[in-house]
Amino acid sequence: MGIDGYSSETVEQTGTDSDCSGRTPQYYAWYEFYPNPSIEISSVSVKPGDRISAKVVYSGSEFTVTITDVTTGKSFTKSGTVRGASRSSAEWIAEAPCCTARGGILPLADFGTVLFGDDSTGVAGTNYATDSATTGPIGVFPTIEEITMATSGGAKESVPSALSSDGTSFSATWASQ
Repeated sequence: MGIDGYSSETVEQTGTDSDCSGRTPQYYAWYEFYPNPSIEISSVSVKPGDRISAKVVYSGSEFTVTITDVTTGKSFTKSGTVRGASRSSAEWIAEAPCCTARGGILPLADFGTVLFGDDSTGVAGTNYATDSATTGPIGVFPTIEEITMATSGGAKESVPSALSSDGTSFSATWASQ
């Protein structure tokens, strides 16, 4: 979950990741005030099936990221400034992690289906945003972009569903590496 990134050179975000070392999966929470590198959050342990709540707020000149493992109750908050942040988009994403030694995108693991929003998770107030004119669930905003992650050859990797009828929830489903 984050602010910026779609059409800007900055990203203020937090989320979870899973990496494999051989056949051993590793799960963790992280945050990022890009162009600075992402930082692993050791105080929030993540396990498959956990319900996660993530929030990014801008106030004054500062961004605050909060990630909570709702299943365990562990939470982490960090504030920081990002020079040149445009605050031009809000994003909820299931994507492949970056980067190979040459800066390319890593293969996308088969994550099944990830559920975003109150209807799917029971975590109230998720998929909500605020801009200069509107506060509410993602569905109340005039421009909503559903983006399918694809390889450079066009193979679909992560496919979003349509928004739920109340505009608060959606899912992303793994399609291929």
